[in-house]
Amino acid sequence: MEHDGRGHEPTAPDVLDVPEGQRVGGALQEPDAPSREPDERPPSELPTGQQPQRERLRGKRPRGKQPKGAQPPQAQQPPDAQPPDAQPPDTQPPNKQPMGAQPTGAQPMGAQPTGAQAPDTQQPIQLELLDPAQPGFNSRLLRYASELKSFSRRTFLIGAGASSALAADMIFTRHVQSERRSTKILAVGDDFADAYYPDSSWILFPGYKTSWEEAQWILNSLRGALNQRGQLAAVGYSNLGLDIDEVTAAVVLHIREKKLKRLFFYGHSFGGMVAIQVTARLRELHGVEVELIVLDSSPFSRGDVLDQSWFEGVVFLYESGFRIPTVLRGGYEFGERVVHKNERTWRQVWDQTLEQLSPIAPSSELVQSESAYIYHFIAERFVGQLGQARMAYIGNPRDDTVNYETARESWTRTFKDNMVSSDLRTEGARPPHASPQWNPFVYKPIVTSLQDEFFALPVGGQRALVY
Repeated sequence: MEHDGRGHEPTAPDVLDVPEGQRVGGALQEPDAPSREPDERPPSELPTGQQPQRERLRGKRPRGKQPKGAQPPQAQQPPDAQPPDAQPPDTQPPNKQPMGAQPTGAQPMGAQPTGAQAPDTQQPIQLELLDPAQPGFNSRLLRYASELKSFSRRTFLIGAGASSALAADMIFTRHVQSERRSTKILAVGDDFADAYYPDSSWILFPGYKTSWEEAQWILNSLRGALNQRGQLAAVGYSNLGLDIDEVTAAVVLHIREKKLKRLFFYGHSFGGMVAIQVTARLRELHGVEVELIVLDSSPFSRGDVLDQSWFEGVVFLYESGFRIPTVLRGGYEFGERVVHKNERTWRQVWDQTLEQLSPIAPSSELVQSESAYIYHFIAERFVGQLGQARMAYIGNPRDDTVNYETARESWTRTFKDNMVSSDLRTEGARPPHASPQWNPFVYKPIVTSLQDEFFALPVGGQRALVY
């Protein structure tokens, strides 16, 4: 130890010497910053916010305790330090850091690297602080990563699977609907009918919102009765919209390809309206006669439709050029079937709703055009244009879609010269409105009785055997 020339040894400094600054009360002081007199009160008498914890916030904890009332020794100032009174005590020099901040170029033990700022523990972490150059970046990154655990793997997989299924469904739907841009006759093969009735055919006109696949399903359900008089075929409406001229042309082409001589029409729900108009067109333009038209729960006019709340709105939107998105139509389909739950079982509600949401379902444009057709249909225009065609009306008094009594009475009165039967009922069918695909055991006996009564098969004589 060296003497300071005043007769006693200097005490060991409590702080490290810093070349460009000085430490007061455990904190670094800028060389140009004014010196301040320390508070000589003991720590116990200091305010709560100014007790020794204050020194830990400003810098490193002093190595040794100061005696009560003693002033902490001050480090020697460097030669180029300014005198304490160079700046007013209450002002900061321009471009200088405040008292207690890290001096430029000085990094005491355990301090942050130069240019880095300690995170403010009182402020929430902002997204802009997620910079690899910022201190604590790794810890914050790990914290965010740990929060991802709350997003379960099952939820992620369900979302990814649903998105993939939706994308695949949209692609498949676009492909299917692009293949159904024109009206087509859908033939359903039957070996018995093809062999015994090569020049005769039943043609089904599907009802409202009936897909190509459901039309063929109806034919297969009635196969055991229909194939007793002809082959089986159905009209597949174009997804671009219902066009009677196009439907008539498709029927004529089918007649020529099959070389048909006898025609039987089955009008399924609103398809009965289409069957009446096509019959009149075939006779007028092509000289083709239709022998029988079965009207299965077909409305005579829009007045026979019990639920007319959707008619004016849907038709107005269609004629204004607006096309209802398929998703909205799917929600309507489900709601409409739930409202009429008394007509269907829950399985039928589920199956019919899925069918309307599937890629094979009719397009919204086709459904809207069918609505417009029903809305504007006037049956009286075709009186006297059906030739010798026989008409038969079948339906269910419990029908909640079409008013059975008013529709049956209107068809019978208007086409009294063609109507041969209007008393056959599909009682016991569920749903009660035009549902042969669900209730073939109810419909097949009715169709068979009509054929046997008005188109009886020839009966051959007995063969005599000579011995």
